[in-house]
Amino acid sequence: MKHLEAGGFATRVVDIENLSEVKAKHNIPGPARSCHTATVDGYVLEGHVPAADVRRLLEERPEVLGLAVPGMPVGSPGMEVPNVKASPYNVMSFDRRGELRVYSSH
Repeated sequence: MKHLEAGGFATRVVDIENLSEVKAKHNIPGPARSCHTATVDGYVLEGHVPAADVRRLLEERPEVLGLAVPGMPVGSPGMEVPNVKASPYNVMSFDRRGELRVYSSH
């Protein structure tokens, strides 16, 4: 949240009892699921998606359901660890068929 707010996005936290239901409702494929789910302007964000990728998504408006960073890779926004080198990771796009494609690499 802090990363997105620093990137100019307004955020709102909603505690949900059954996050699995929310992920299913938004058609997030199993391999793309992570710890957090958000929505922005008709798209779904799953996990620690960088603000720059969210801005690109909103500018380009691709025909996808959303973006995901599967797991919780070290060095992704909010997962920085002092004195630990960031792990390379991909931001994946996903569509209604559950197809995952690399959207960006970090």
